[in-house]
Amino acid sequence: MKKHLLLNGEWRMTDEYLDVYAPYSKELIGQFAIATEIDVQQAIECAHAATSKMSMLTAIQRAQILEQLSNLFAEHREEAATIISLESAKPLKYAVAEIDRTIETYKFAAEEAKRLAGELIPMDASKGGEGRFAYTLREPIGVIAAITPFNFPQNLVAHKVGPALAAGNTIVLKPATQTALSAHFLAKLLAQTDLPAGAFNLVTGSGKLIGDTFLAHPQVKMITFTGSPAVGISLRNRAGLKKVTLELGSNAGVIVDEGVPLENIMDRIVMGAFSNQGQVCISLQRIYVLDNVLDSFLKQFTEKITQLKIGNPLDSTTDLTTMISETEQQRAYAWIQEAVNEGAQIITGGRIENNILLPTVLYNVPSHSRVSCEEIFAPVVIINTVSTIDEAIEAINDSNYGLQAGIFTSSIETAFKAAKKLQVGGVIINDVPTYRVDHMPYGGVKDSGTGKEGIKYAIEEMTEMKLVIWNNN
Repeated sequence: MKKHLLLNGEWRMTDEYLDVYAPYSKELIGQFAIATEIDVQQAIECAHAATSKMSMLTAIQRAQILEQLSNLFAEHREEAATIISLESAKPLKYAVAEIDRTIETYKFAAEEAKRLAGELIPMDASKGGEGRFAYTLREPIGVIAAITPFNFPQNLVAHKVGPALAAGNTIVLKPATQTALSAHFLAKLLAQTDLPAGAFNLVTGSGKLIGDTFLAHPQVKMITFTGSPAVGISLRNRAGLKKVTLELGSNAGVIVDEGVPLENIMDRIVMGAFSNQGQVCISLQRIYVLDNVLDSFLKQFTEKITQLKIGNPLDSTTDLTTMISETEQQRAYAWIQEAVNEGAQIITGGRIENNILLPTVLYNVPSHSRVSCEEIFAPVVIINTVSTIDEAIEAINDSNYGLQAGIFTSSIETAFKAAKKLQVGGVIINDVPTYRVDHMPYGGVKDSGTGKEGIKYAIEEMTEMKLVIWNNN
């Protein structure tokens, strides 16, 4: 039951362990090592020592390692999904979908390992460049420290581990403690590949202690973090010259224009708002509908919500279940009550039954309510009406966040206007902002973070460009 640290390919015990329980069943699922500062420092040093071994691997060898890992996930698909569902209460159907994405993410990483290309520089475009030949290379930066959240314990880890290894770096992973079982499963699979010992290291325990040690250690060249804005901004402010990539969430919105066949979009709206209990960085949190669309939209939306099956996450037919913790569930419930006190109307849900926060729809929510202006990370969505598309765009932009936004419209002019004016990292036309596939560039503006994920784009973040010039004069 005890789960240790992984340093240089070997499991290491610690003096203290933390009990972790399943959110739904409350059963003990593991006792996870609490790393000390010395443990974390040694993990970093193991990763640094392994950089020489990684540098000796060819592109095809790195690609083959990642292909091996992808194939191992495919072989153990059901087991990996069950672990996610048990430790995070993600409904099994969504856990299986996550593993399918993880398989693909590592395949993308394997492919991109073969594409680390530079470019030729036409030096003679300058008078001072005559007789010179130049090109650029992309080189690994060294040790990458990765801090990952609970909500996608395999695929969001893959978005850090995959490009790091594809580029020839080494990595120290600090997963969310609640979902560290998935990180241990990943470590077990990596041990079956040809990855050199020390290229992947795993530490668990205090986020503050581990994060502070990452920041302080001179051999950590980059920190890639997915989590809360407060922690992410703190990391960036203290990182000095280390590279930092931050994915910090959002209060994603969608616009529903006139003339859209609502019956065709309702499944997507419900998925966007309530998949994984709304605990998704691009979960649909704000819906802006044109005035004359409201009545029909509310009717069809609430009808779809009543069809959701609520219950045990390990049941393959379950759509929605308990949140990651009682604390988070009570916080979300308090925000709902706060919004009601500020004038919002509960259309459906708004209560906890059998330790599950029911899917909640709020109408006429003031923009200053926390359920609107902050990331609720819960099965809660707000609906407000607007008179024009411009008003809807302004409402979505009235946010400290800017990860992704969506718009449903039959007008190409309206779609182009939204694409131009929405202040977000990604605009999704005729779909919810929750849409993501794993090779696309992904990252936000404002408080949603800095840098891009998506394997090709993450590799650019995780490498340094080197210029080589030959003087032929």
